[in-house]
Amino acid sequence: MRKKAAVFSSLMLAVSVLVAGCGGATKEAGAGGEQKGAKTIKVANYFATDHPQNVALREKFKPMVEEKSGGTLKVQIYDNSTLGAEKEFYDGVRNGTIEMGIPGLIMQADVEKMAVPEWPFLFKDFNHVKKVLNGPIGQELTADLESKHGVHPLAWSANGFRMFSSNKTIDSMEDFKGLRIRMPNIPNYITLGKLLGANITPMPISEVFSALEQKVVDGQDNPIATLRASGWYEVQSDVLESKHMFSPNIYIINSNFWKGLTPEQQKVIEEASKAAADYEFDLLEKSYEADKKFLQDKGIKFTTPSPEFAAEMEKASQPLYNEIYQKYPWAKDLVERIKAEAK
Repeated sequence: MRKKAAVFSSLMLAVSVLVAGCGGATKEAGAGGEQKGAKTIKVANYFATDHPQNVALREKFKPMVEEKSGGTLKVQIYDNSTLGAEKEFYDGVRNGTIEMGIPGLIMQADVEKMAVPEWPFLFKDFNHVKKVLNGPIGQELTADLESKHGVHPLAWSANGFRMFSSNKTIDSMEDFKGLRIRMPNIPNYITLGKLLGANITPMPISEVFSALEQKVVDGQDNPIATLRASGWYEVQSDVLESKHMFSPNIYIINSNFWKGLTPEQQKVIEEASKAAADYEFDLLEKSYEADKKFLQDKGIKFTTPSPEFAAEMEKASQPLYNEIYQKYPWAKDLVERIKAEAK
């Protein structure tokens, strides 16, 4: 009898140790307060390390997610195309090898309404952009993203108003003729560049510096924050403040990963995404004059288009709108609703 009792006691002790061990695996905090078994969120983007996009990720998104999740979520930021150019990391988020990304509107070929924010000369200023993208229209634009591409939209952020940098001054439509401009490999961009009279060379953003340095192209179009952060001012001489297009970015997360999170974790990520995106919008808007002065100090000449030149550029883009309106029955009404938000 005593032997059976001893065996029983030994078994109970073993079970107690096993239970305690299992409890430690789920509850014991590791270094930095991170729990063992915490889920890691890799966040990929193509921006330089010092760009407002990555500043906002480091200063807002990462600490908010890690702290408010109680250490159950960990964030790793992969900037500067570390996990591939835009298409590569976007595909990575779609197939789940990367949890999150902040692409531009590369998905617009399949999700047609995602092209809308980059239609030319559509937005008046940053307030207009924020009012549209953070409201019902912004939700309408992302409505098909999850069902078509398997990524869940979290928040709109800003790349900024695009401008042309070049190795010569552009102050008339004539100056576009024969100019070799790099633009993203997106049909509307390419069409707009051609309508302005330039020769367009599509390429990933990661290849732009060498293309400018080797004079494969004469210029490119991007917000000046990108021009500064990517160092392209070293191989350019001029900027035309054309503001011909606004480029947003969007925080996205793999749908399957998202569905595997607890409601509490989802809420944390949503709140952190919106806070970081709002912060990035503010950083980018406030940085414009500082970026402009920095670039001028580096020898970059800025040209503000005359009202006549600005009107000519906008008029040149009209065939693109005619094409869009013919292709998409919903487009004209959407453009009118967006423009009405500026009032």
